[in-house]
Amino acid sequence: MNQRMTLEIIAPTVEEALAQGLAELGLTADRVGVEVLDVGNKGLFKLGKAQVRVRLTVIPEGGAAFEGAESTEVAALSESQEERETNHREPQSASASDSQSDSEVDAVLETVESVVSKLIHLMHLEAQVSAHYNEQDDRHGIYVDVRGNDLGALIGRHSETLNAFQHVASLIVGKETQEWAQLFVDVEGYRDRREKQLIQMAKRMAEQVAKNGKKQSLEPMPSAERRIIHIALRDHPDVTTESAGEEPRRKVTIVPKNA
Repeated sequence: MNQRMTLEIIAPTVEEALAQGLAELGLTADRVGVEVLDVGNKGLFKLGKAQVRVRLTVIPEGGAAFEGAESTEVAALSESQEERETNHREPQSASASDSQSDSEVDAVLETVESVVSKLIHLMHLEAQVSAHYNEQDDRHGIYVDVRGNDLGALIGRHSETLNAFQHVASLIVGKETQEWAQLFVDVEGYRDRREKQLIQMAKRMAEQVAKNGKKQSLEPMPSAERRIIHIALRDHPDVTTESAGEEPRRKVTIVPKNA
């Protein structure tokens, strides 16, 4: 099966969502199917401005729009996730086992995108959400890329909010799909940038410790960030690392090996 190309977008109107999606995909309107997943109800506790949630699906060249998708002059849809899956379900056959497997994968990714988009919607934020498997991870982890403006509130200090968001989303997706879902949610490439910063800092501090022979404690960090420090320095010839303290003030200490 060709690489799956769908994109979920949250915006004030269908037209704005479509425009954002087309700009992100670099396509014209006749190359996508449009499905309105949320008709624009207000956010949590009926507060905040109304927004719509739209899924765009790329139509292969020479192909027709996928079953269940609307034209770009789409009418607002309010059917449930279960109804959408029923509408898209096709008769099974032994010769179509590979296609069935791909469809199941697509359904899981669609559920992930739907859940993450809805949670972002409830936070009164606008973003584009795309989920995919890491081929090197044997589909054990689902990577979710969130793109948009003013998403700092979703990250929080040292990614604490993002980690909590990721955990909640994993639980909801697991409940929806009836299987464990390990999500890795990233916002505008934040996690990659943060990991590089932590590794650089760890190596710099390790050299100082190795030079002066005095242990050095870093600032408190979430467990995921402490793990990055431990891995970055585990093969260092002159220092070792250890964690100390209680959450949420637990921190990494870099210790000279000859201490």
